[in-house]
Amino acid sequence: MMKSQKVYIGELLVKKQLITQEQLDAAVAQHNATGERLGQALINLGFIKENTLLQILAEQLHIPYVDLKNYKLHADVMHVLSEFDSRRFRAIVLNSDENGYLVGMVDPQDVLANDELARLLKKPMTFALVRESDLLDMIDLMYRHTDEISSLATELSEDLHKNDYDISQLDVGLSTIDAPVVKMLQTIFDDAVKVNASDVHIEPDENLLRIRLRIDGVLHEQILREKNVAQALTLRLKLMAGLNIAEKRLPQDGRFSIKIKGKNFDVRLSTMPVQYGESVVMRLLNQSAGLLELEHVGLPDDTLLKLSHTITLPNGLLLVTGPTGSGKTTTLYGILNRLNTTEKKIITVEDPVEYRISRINQVQVQPRIDLTFSRVLRSVLRQDPDIIMVGELRDQETVAIALRAALTGHFVLSTLHTNDAATSAIRLIDMGAEGYLVAAVLRAVIAQRLVRRVCDNCAEDYQPTPQELAWLKATEDVPKNAIFKQGVGCTYCHNTGFRGQIGIFEFLEITPALAEQLRLNNSGEFARIIREQKMYRPLLLTGFDLAEQGVTTLGEVIRITGENIFQGA
Repeated sequence: MMKSQKVYIGELLVKKQLITQEQLDAAVAQHNATGERLGQALINLGFIKENTLLQILAEQLHIPYVDLKNYKLHADVMHVLSEFDSRRFRAIVLNSDENGYLVGMVDPQDVLANDELARLLKKPMTFALVRESDLLDMIDLMYRHTDEISSLATELSEDLHKNDYDISQLDVGLSTIDAPVVKMLQTIFDDAVKVNASDVHIEPDENLLRIRLRIDGVLHEQILREKNVAQALTLRLKLMAGLNIAEKRLPQDGRFSIKIKGKNFDVRLSTMPVQYGESVVMRLLNQSAGLLELEHVGLPDDTLLKLSHTITLPNGLLLVTGPTGSGKTTTLYGILNRLNTTEKKIITVEDPVEYRISRINQVQVQPRIDLTFSRVLRSVLRQDPDIIMVGELRDQETVAIALRAALTGHFVLSTLHTNDAATSAIRLIDMGAEGYLVAAVLRAVIAQRLVRRVCDNCAEDYQPTPQELAWLKATEDVPKNAIFKQGVGCTYCHNTGFRGQIGIFEFLEITPALAEQLRLNNSGEFARIIREQKMYRPLLLTGFDLAEQGVTTLGEVIRITGENIFQGA
């Protein structure tokens, strides 16, 4: 039955002169060999575009075609059908009214699926045709585990009350409630990975528990009323990270590895005592994603060209600066990935080691046993390295050793927590380094931030606000007829208007004139020369370049660079 229908669809396309008989025969042969739907075979062979096929199918079946990318879905309506059944029958509930359900299906002619859906939904159904790839994307986006997390929290809370355990003694009888705790954590991690969260926050309050996920740099919150589960979750996470479960008065740091949906993640865990328990923050590092090539970090072409030249120098210091979460580590690892050849001995000193890289000798500092940055660096210099990466220049001694290494024939990479490239060199001097030494070894500074990308599914043109226009008038080198974009919010971006992040960069090359001002420790003249450099573009303007291209919004650039939008008013 299904085969004859599919052949009929093929014959219809031939009749409409959208494909030839030879193309249909080839698609039928592929369909018979692989079992894939005839329409998919025609698309895969390049004989017809998917949109054209879907429109023809919808017309033939006398049902609407729904583009899920532009359709406003409601989670409560979708969830009348479970995720399992939605995937199984390639169906999604689009709408509900007094007449029943509107169900989107990849194959509305699948009689067996229709019968099962009627049994499950128990209401009249009308059908719409949807694209399979869009349907699977929607399932991934919409079937979040927030309800399951709440249900597991309630189950765990009831278990804790029922067994009347002293939470401080849970290590004695952990197995009795271990299963719901582990299941709840698995669900939290699964939800975080599904929405591509970078961090998971577990925060106890007086009468509730907050679970917050950082998605594209912004926190999204779920409230749980079962506040007493917080200590059970914290205890289990501490055990996983090998931390002291009896210590609740001091902050602790640890890490562990997990596998979620076939991907390996390293989890960096930090605990901190707060007024109602312990706050836990976990950073998720996807080890399965692999390292980004330097070309894919997001550097503008001219910056990438200058950076590529800088990292070929035999010695000197390159700094990458920005606040926590600005992508410094990604840039550094991209550089290391480029430099990692058989001819180079590379040693890194990190806290923590975030990504393991073959051939590179990576050292994890351990302050508890006095294995500090400065102590490791002194030993590193006796290991005959060509390139040294120092995770962060934190103190005067580490700065001094790093500068000495750069002066004695090594190329040194490191990071600083500064606001822009211009202040980074001066910060080294403020930390006790001699001006002449900084002038001799500093080659370049990269400052960076991460801004949210406008969701490409719901992006539309918009007119800047009066405050943004005032800022634009005060900003140099701004095209007068620039067209800006913003996301209006859709299912794909969780109605935020943003989806994903991209870096904005500021590259400062230390010229002889700048080096002379560093030697003299003349910060005012140093800043003036930077401003007068023709090729220098600060973070603000590189961010504006992306806003002009419609990649991000003006408001996002202003937010992330900390500019005062009223400065031009």
